[in-house]
Amino acid sequence: MQKLLLWGLLLPFFSVAQTPAPNNSIEVYPDITWDRIINPGDYGWDNTLLKQLRRFIIDSAHTTGFMVVQSGKILVDYGDVEELSYLASCRKSVLSMLYGPFVENGKIKLNTTIEQLGLNDVGGLLPVETKATIKDLLTARSGVYHPASNEGDASAMAPKRGSVQPGGFWLYNNWDFNIAGYILEQQTGKSIYELIDSILAKPLHMQDWRMDAQRKTGDTTRSKYLAYHMWFSTRDMARLGYLMLRKGKWKNQQVLPANWVTTTTVPVTTYKEAEQNKTAYFHFGYGYLWWVWDAPFDKDVYEGAYTASGAFGQFITVLPKLDLVIAHKTKYEYGRQVPTELYLKIIDKVVAARKDKK
Repeated sequence: MQKLLLWGLLLPFFSVAQTPAPNNSIEVYPDITWDRIINPGDYGWDNTLLKQLRRFIIDSAHTTGFMVVQSGKILVDYGDVEELSYLASCRKSVLSMLYGPFVENGKIKLNTTIEQLGLNDVGGLLPVETKATIKDLLTARSGVYHPASNEGDASAMAPKRGSVQPGGFWLYNNWDFNIAGYILEQQTGKSIYELIDSILAKPLHMQDWRMDAQRKTGDTTRSKYLAYHMWFSTRDMARLGYLMLRKGKWKNQQVLPANWVTTTTVPVTTYKEAEQNKTAYFHFGYGYLWWVWDAPFDKDVYEGAYTASGAFGQFITVLPKLDLVIAHKTKYEYGRQVPTELYLKIIDKVVAARKDKK
């Protein structure tokens, strides 16, 4: 009886779409709210397997928000998709998006070095480190292993400072990401949160975005470049993913340059290279602050796929072959998490529910 009661309480939080499937030849975008699909079976999905996906999430994961968008409409959602919560390292992929317009218009040049920008840090940088470019920072290949103001990276695996030339070695390093955020603000004269508001939130009609919920953190005795943390809802994360899926286009507006979306979501660092350097993360290569499905794992529906990934269970995944976006959250404040390995199982179950899998 207790299990039946719990199941009854959980079911309302997991829904399958309720409006007609859109014409695949027409690009569909949400307005203020997302539309839904009436019958996933009409879209080539197995309804039974989608129900099993729901049961797996409820039984096996600590998911607090989950949303699958098929061709611009909700296929499946679960949990509280409206609540703002910590985005963790997905913030880095959002930063990559923000760079696009300024690289396109020439305001930011990717070959500009730290030295040319006149930047330094606590205790100073080595001469070789100042030669790192903005591109090196955005691709985590700076060779700068100065301590970051916040933890949560692979800096414990870093080579000795000064032993690596900029661009020569990939390491997931918060120092790179944080100074990249600082540089964007320096070059544009606006805060990252102001840029999100104007470049992304307003054009995409984000439902839950709040600038007053955002804040930076970090230990400035370690590094003066703070981590630009973000709080998003699951359904607004899905809007970010859908913008990427549509190559930066939102309705009739080119919000991000299409060529930037393409450039940032192909591997600069291959999975093979990362594996050889013992810095690999599951089966991903790395682009410009995006994790990219790479050989030998980029087959079939995973061809061209990429994801934003954050600690505790924050993910935005784009599967172009299926015209699909997946947004996933686990609320950090609950002290629970969905590790990447488990999230990949969830994605596999989504894909398995696709009848044609082409």
